[in-house]
Amino acid sequence: MDHTGHEAMFRTRFWICLALTLPVLFWSEMIQDWLGYTAPRFTGSDLIVPVLSTVIFVIGGIPFLQMARHELAARQPGMMTLISLAILVAYLYSMATVLVEGFGEDFFWELVTLIDVMLLGHWIEMRSVRVATGDVDALAELLPETAEVVGPDGRVVERYLDEIQVGDIVVVKPGATFPADGRVVAGSTEVDESMVTGESRPVLKEVGSEVIGGTLNDGRSTVRVEVTAVGEDTALAGIRRLVEEAKASKSSTQLLADRAAAFLFYAALAAAAVTAVVWTIVEGGPSQEMVARVVTVLVIACPHALGLAVPLVVSITTSIAARNGTLIRSREAIDTAKDIDVVVFDKTGTLTEGEIVITGVLALGEMTKREALILAAAVEGDSEHAISRAFHRDPEVQNADLPEVDDFEIMKGQGVRAKVGSREVLLGGPVLIRDLDVAIPDELEHFARDFGQRGQSVIYMLVDQEPVAAFAMADVIRPESRLAVQSLKEMGIEVAMLTGDSFEVARAVADELGIDRFFAQVLPAEKEQHIRTLQEGGRLVAMVGDGINDAPALARADIGIAIGSGTAVAAQSADLILVKSNPMDIVRIIRLSAAAHRKQIQNIWWAAGYNIVTIPLAAGILAPFGFVMPPAVGAILMSLSTVVVALNAQLLRTDDLVPPDDE
Repeated sequence: MDHTGHEAMFRTRFWICLALTLPVLFWSEMIQDWLGYTAPRFTGSDLIVPVLSTVIFVIGGIPFLQMARHELAARQPGMMTLISLAILVAYLYSMATVLVEGFGEDFFWELVTLIDVMLLGHWIEMRSVRVATGDVDALAELLPETAEVVGPDGRVVERYLDEIQVGDIVVVKPGATFPADGRVVAGSTEVDESMVTGESRPVLKEVGSEVIGGTLNDGRSTVRVEVTAVGEDTALAGIRRLVEEAKASKSSTQLLADRAAAFLFYAALAAAAVTAVVWTIVEGGPSQEMVARVVTVLVIACPHALGLAVPLVVSITTSIAARNGTLIRSREAIDTAKDIDVVVFDKTGTLTEGEIVITGVLALGEMTKREALILAAAVEGDSEHAISRAFHRDPEVQNADLPEVDDFEIMKGQGVRAKVGSREVLLGGPVLIRDLDVAIPDELEHFARDFGQRGQSVIYMLVDQEPVAAFAMADVIRPESRLAVQSLKEMGIEVAMLTGDSFEVARAVADELGIDRFFAQVLPAEKEQHIRTLQEGGRLVAMVGDGINDAPALARADIGIAIGSGTAVAAQSADLILVKSNPMDIVRIIRLSAAAHRKQIQNIWWAAGYNIVTIPLAAGILAPFGFVMPPAVGAILMSLSTVVVALNAQLLRTDDLVPPDDE
């Protein structure tokens, strides 16, 4: 639910009611008696308190009455019902004291301050838990607005996306996005599917290969694709439906304060009924004292503190989390995090950096590693291809003068070729070596085997048809990932990993991080299904991811956690966002959740403690001993309870939430 409108409503009404409350307090006879001053008297001054209180009741009280009606209609009385009961009784009784001479002391000042505090509490709550509905329409932004379609006469024409039909042939150039799902019918290229499938390495697509709308032509070749699905039949549309269904399937958890309010509601009604019966018997029939006692019980039953008990903790928790690099989009998530028993990580971009880097170099003969890297970077040129970026980001290359390159050529599906001086230099993977039928020296074979067993890719460099170097490439693990996995396991939380990568890559990462359970080559819908299976087994699951392929699983999980460097769709599907992309923040948020829960329980007990003491006193339980609690005393205790709750919530800032690290 989008609470933005509620937040603005509570904020506006709070400031209006607060401004009107000041004169009510100033002209309140009880406040004057307490502080020993006399407010100015003039014609109509006696009406200031009841008139302004009525305005405050209408502006600030009516929203609570409306929400209470929904609670009662659902037969689930809670905070709104308790608030409404108190303000309605206080207002009606106070107006009776104005209209009926000698009826008793009014509750106007308690009425207006109660409304103010409740408006403030709900404003804080709405501001802290503002949750977007999940902007899954951001998925559509992956698709281009237009596509180049081959017409019946063979000419290429530009059409809007909604004009494309199944069977059309579209032209997709290097760096362009595939406009729809399809099948390659001409050409070959490498495609970056990481945002949809989670595969960290570009995938070779040849004639007959399936492509997904929204993925990127990351190669150096133009391909022609026959469209096989458009609109709601595409893979992206399917992912969007999964996100929406998973979001809708979440059941909202009832807040502790609401449960306490429901209990107090019934307790207040019971206490008021007992009070009415007892005082009727004592007084020999209905009396003014009986009415005053009943009203006092009902008004005091709704303490200011209960309205602030949870919102204050939520607000402070949100602030602490943000300071530590976590944005809270769902209050339910921070309430639930303490109970998580399985954390499932996406691999690419979550446990890893999400960028391919060179992890190993072997150069033969007189060529040094640095010379091999510089030569490879020169041949790769300034392309935005993932392999080219990996060479150019290497520290050995960044400040080096690259040699001039001539006759650059892309060898489709194999690699690249260029002239550097009089030498012919080729770069490519195993396909290049196979097609050239070149014998690989033992040193390079051992190098390729060792890094291949770790799930890393190997690129060979040949000079004049002779293999002279090899480069290992991988998506490197974040330095914080090891400590995060270790810390979670020490907390008794199981760690699992889902990835669209190959089994070999997944196993290598899992082994390095100490993750015992992992699933490889998992499609987006399958990720969501794995989460569902864990939940059906009675597990409370947190999912951590960064890509569009993770969105359904993030939405399905009990808590979805998005890495801040990921896509907008992943963030919109998540409950928590790790701004610093640091997996260790998951450990911190679980500890913060536990600390916040303790404060919520403590605050609710402080608020409930007020009721435990004051309701019997307000009912007149000590009347046989000559003590009947005046409403003013109840108001003082009410204020003290609010102060205690506010101070206790602030103590959350002093809790040590930083887990042990590798300092």
